[in-house]
Amino acid sequence: MSKEKKMSRVMTTYEFPSKPEKKTFGQFVFDKDTGYICGRSTKNWGQLMLFYLAFYVVLAALFTICMQTLLATMNHQFPKWQLDASLIGTSPGLAYRPMPDDPDISGTVIEYRAANKSDVKQWVNRLDNFLAPYRDHELLPGGGKNQVPCDFDTKLNPGQVCEVDVKQFTPCTSEQGYSYNKSAPCIFVKLNKIYGWLPEFYDDVDDLPEDMPTDLVDHIKSLKPKDRQQVWVSCKGLSDSDDIGPVEYSNSRGFPSFYYPYTNQQGYLSPLVAVHFARPPVKTAINVECRAWAKNVMYRGGHRDRRGSIHFVLLIE
Repeated sequence: MSKEKKMSRVMTTYEFPSKPEKKTFGQFVFDKDTGYICGRSTKNWGQLMLFYLAFYVVLAALFTICMQTLLATMNHQFPKWQLDASLIGTSPGLAYRPMPDDPDISGTVIEYRAANKSDVKQWVNRLDNFLAPYRDHELLPGGGKNQVPCDFDTKLNPGQVCEVDVKQFTPCTSEQGYSYNKSAPCIFVKLNKIYGWLPEFYDDVDDLPEDMPTDLVDHIKSLKPKDRQQVWVSCKGLSDSDDIGPVEYSNSRGFPSFYYPYTNQQGYLSPLVAVHFARPPVKTAINVECRAWAKNVMYRGGHRDRRGSIHFVLLIE
């Protein structure tokens, strides 16, 4: 048989697949002819559900084992890695309040009009919210019943912590509007908490840093030796052109030693220094830098990698 005849025979016997019958949505959900549900037999659906059931049971079991293993290595009272062994390290950062609602947009600018009650109220409310647990001990765990007034002679019993009495921070109190309405705003400065950290104080008047401000040196020299056990705070204009006017510090010019170390005590609150700008220039953007002074607080200025200090801009219109 010739090649042409063979090809002709093959082509005449080939049958093209028939077009599948069109089905309605109801037939797709349940096909009476085949008994399929959504394109699968009941046996196939059972196998699929059994597979996913086993898969998620195993996944949940692995997740539970991992979480239990992790939690078994953690302690809710103290961190596993502390001080030099931790990512935080041994040099606490400095922070301030009030801050803008959105620092990413507003930056570090404290701007308001002293004659505008709405402007003043916004900043006063921010400070009220920040100081709420300091003023109302009921907001603290245990109602703050373990807080006691402290001085450098106080001996704390186990479980007790020193209170921070913000009512003594005159004129930086809520009742006085933190002096924002008087164009003399107050800024509250605090050290960030590091578990177990103990400050190394500049308490020797013969061993003070050369770059320490003269007014702070004089203040330290005026104190009794035991009262010098503090992490000192100083604020200044960031440049020679930034005249911040007279500055007052309440209730102390530093963070006293009896607040340290922080060991996650119930009801513990970070000590504060209220910085009162008594007569700052108005309608002028003032760059302010506040710095913490202790032998083991690293200081680095600048905008990108600031350490041991804070920077903000004060603009009163």
